Amino acid sequence: MSAAKIKKKDKVIVLTGKDKGKTGEVIEFLPKENRVKVRGVNIVKKHQRQTQTSAGGILEIEAFLHVSNVAHVDPKTNLPTRVGFKTLEDGRKVRYAKRSGELIDL
Repeated sequence: MSAAKIKKKDKVIVLTGKDKGKTGEVIEFLPKENRVKVRGVNIVKKHQRQTQTSAGGILEIEAFLHVSNVAHVDPKTNLPTRVGFKTLEDGRKVRYAKRSGELIDL
């Protein structure tokens, strides 16, 4: 695939799992593993050993989700949408929401 349908800083909604229906911003994307990390979603507890620079304890961090379990949020209707690609008159390839036809990349 030449271009990713989901990128960093995109607003996505979770489709399945314990956080179904939650929305958030993509903070990390691993294209080779098809995984995304979404702010405030899929929070897990990590036990951290104390080091010289940081205190130990139980941290709450975001874990990765599979990209198939999230959908892009339509900028116009705030509903889940699929993403397509268009080529504009000036030759730029941009993403658009298939639900409303609204451009995602500006």
